[in-house]
Amino acid sequence: MAKIRKLSYTEEELVLLLKQNNELAFRYLYDNYSGALYTVINKIIKDKDAADDLIQDVFFKIWKNFANYQPEKSRLFTWMMNIARNAAIDAYRSDKVSNRSAIQDIETSVNSIDLKQNQTIETDVVGLRDLVDRLRPERKQLIDLAYFEGFTQEEIADKLQMPLGTVKTRIRSALQELRTVFQAIILLLIQSW
Repeated sequence: MAKIRKLSYTEEELVLLLKQNNELAFRYLYDNYSGALYTVINKIIKDKDAADDLIQDVFFKIWKNFANYQPEKSRLFTWMMNIARNAAIDAYRSDKVSNRSAIQDIETSVNSIDLKQNQTIETDVVGLRDLVDRLRPERKQLIDLAYFEGFTQEEIADKLQMPLGTVKTRIRSALQELRTVFQAIILLLIQSW
């Protein structure tokens, strides 16, 4: 009897199946999240060939380390995005990738997302940029640097000549503010159905 592939999972179902090393759940995870993670990687390293290789490495790392995922500490997507972001930052810092990506111009790198699969996820589909723009200027700057430009918190502290603890606190506050706004939007969407 053939295994039936489920079309959608709740996060709890998906986590449970992934912790059991369920291959179909991992395929679902790849099919539904690789586009978003690829976009994050590509914005940091700006090299299509390196990004193509790195997305595979990231999913291997997710699969290999899934037993370490702790749902009570973060959402699944946040955990995976941090793995992708950190891998991209590490790759960017390596001479091989940073030398290649320094040559590419911004327009080319933005258009280098794999259009054949049509799996790109635009961060502005949900108006994320508009929401971030509404944050207080110091919070907006930190979110831009951390999530849109790929800086680590330590790099942000150095760049802005700000204590690391202040950077962490302001980023946490900004994310909590964004989470509240998202929850309100989702509630309005649910009520309108």
